[in-house]
Amino acid sequence: MSLSIVQSVLPGGVIQIAPRGEIDVDTAYEVREAIAEVLAKGRPSRIELNMRLVTFIDSVGISAMVAGFQTAEVSGVKLVVTEPSRFVHRQLWVTGLLGLFGAPEPYFADSTPQVLPGA
Repeated sequence: MSLSIVQSVLPGGVIQIAPRGEIDVDTAYEVREAIAEVLAKGRPSRIELNMRLVTFIDSVGISAMVAGFQTAEVSGVKLVVTEPSRFVHRQLWVTGLLGLFGAPEPYFADSTPQVLPGA
């Protein structure tokens, strides 16, 4: 499976980078380049790496995320992960990197808000 990346501007000068597919040895550079491209255009208030549609990530992909985090940090920009897929969340947790990226909760595609009786 290939990787596609969509960038969008959110309120407050936040840039969202949303990869879709697999981030592995063949595609990890695309994530690094997307982060570098955002930083080359200016200094957003924050970069959000929305990982909801990432189905797989290997150690090279994790390394690319860490490199992107460090590049953003040097530029004075906070990079956080939002809505990680369950697979991505588990990989970040296992590697001890979940906190580095803002300790996001995993995204559950089929979850619906629960309403408690009497609430």
